[in-house]
Amino acid sequence: MNRIVPEPLAKLPWLVILLVVAIGCFGQVVLYSAAGGSLRPWALSQGIRFFVLLAGAIGLSYIPERSWKAVALPAYALIVLSLIAVEILGKVSGGSQRWLDLGFIRLQPSEFMKPAIVLAAAKFYDMLPPGETRRFGGVWPAALLIGVPAAIVMKQPDLGTALMICSGGATVMFLAGIPLRLFVGGAITAAIAIPLSINFLLHDYQRNRILIFLDPESDPLGTGYHISQSKIAIGSGGIWGKGFLQGTQSHLDYLPEGHTDFVFATMAEEWGLVGGCLLILAFLLVIRWGIEVGQRAQTRFGRLTAAGLSTTIFFYVAINLMMVMGLAPVVGIPLPLVSFGSSAQMTVLLCLGILMSIDRQNRKTVGW
Repeated sequence: MNRIVPEPLAKLPWLVILLVVAIGCFGQVVLYSAAGGSLRPWALSQGIRFFVLLAGAIGLSYIPERSWKAVALPAYALIVLSLIAVEILGKVSGGSQRWLDLGFIRLQPSEFMKPAIVLAAAKFYDMLPPGETRRFGGVWPAALLIGVPAAIVMKQPDLGTALMICSGGATVMFLAGIPLRLFVGGAITAAIAIPLSINFLLHDYQRNRILIFLDPESDPLGTGYHISQSKIAIGSGGIWGKGFLQGTQSHLDYLPEGHTDFVFATMAEEWGLVGGCLLILAFLLVIRWGIEVGQRAQTRFGRLTAAGLSTTIFFYVAINLMMVMGLAPVVGIPLPLVSFGSSAQMTVLLCLGILMSIDRQNRKTVGW
């Protein structure tokens, strides 16, 4: 096969690409069912975007690692400026100001910040001498890199994306060698600050989401309706599910946002525990491959970037699953490649494109 297939194609991780295609196509099947057995309005447009963005991710894999390293900080600065522009010129939708309307396209700069913060933090620690990592000079610049965009995104307001930005950046800091005691101290500080934040910093709807998470039965027909109906949908699916197109919670409109944030509940009702476990396994295999890319990387930048992007995908999946199962507050994080919408899909495929770029440079064997 290596003699027949050109080397640039043979060096692509085809098993991972096929696994991602399987996840994306299964997501379109779920959206087809959520629409009552119709390609419109969700499945068809989602499928077109998916394959276009996947082709873009494969194209990104041909960019050498040194180019990602060179553009890391300029791209970060440009996205921060875009976030500031959102505050000044941004379009308000659904009570939030998160988008820049350019006429021919609407952009959500905060989505680009999720991989950008990983690249910027990895670039910083790659430039920093290893002996300086455990000193104060190795902590505050990275904390500032993370804190500035997170604070701007919180003001939009978008709690879920702010948490994702902090999680991705903190992962790179931890893997770079920041002392564990600083993370323990940060966790204690956060635990003390959370009650104050809930009462004084969060918007009313964000505060209600956290309070209803602690006691979802206190308002089952109001704020707690999403979580209650999601649990009912997941539980009613049983082991094998009700069958394709046989879900009742989503088809009878009991389950709000069954095609976006709560798409896993729509899927679990029809495909059951088995379908849910297989989908989670597929995501874990993709994440595992990303971590292995980091282990094979020859540079500090490559190792930190691959690990940070892999954990970014992990946080996407983990937070969404915990959210729909009632194990975390509803923070608006979709299930990537499955939920309807281009933002999370674009971000995850961008992460995969960069991972394939690092993998291409460090893979020692060429083959299918």
